[in-house]
Amino acid sequence: MSKFLTEEWARDVTTALNNHEGFKNAIGAAELSAQFVTHEGPDGDVNFYLKAAGGIANQAIGTIDDPDVTVTMSYDTATQVSKGEVNVQSAFMTGKIKVAGNLAKLMMHQTALQQWASVGTSLDVEY
Repeated sequence: MSKFLTEEWARDVTTALNNHEGFKNAIGAAELSAQFVTHEGPDGDVNFYLKAAGGIANQAIGTIDDPDVTVTMSYDTATQVSKGEVNVQSAFMTGKIKVAGNLAKLMMHQTALQQWASVGTSLDVEY
């Protein structure tokens, strides 16, 4: 079991994504980079990113240069999304998630992001 928003958690997500047929089929060979900014967590603010290119996904703690999109949310919202308690689209529509950057590209890869969220809910995570 890995602790949410740690390096170990990010590695577990990366491994799961690269072994998940639904995500791999949805992302294909597309390139997508998303920066996530979480605030108000027990360990303060934590940034992580998801980068997919050439059919390989990588999620890591930290920041990435020139992301396609930046997603900002509270720790509570990030936890709810990770647990599958709240849908990303509904969190966005209710203002719990703020998105900046290339929204068209984000929407183009909506299925892959739904698969990414589904992978997250399947992991054994300590919150």
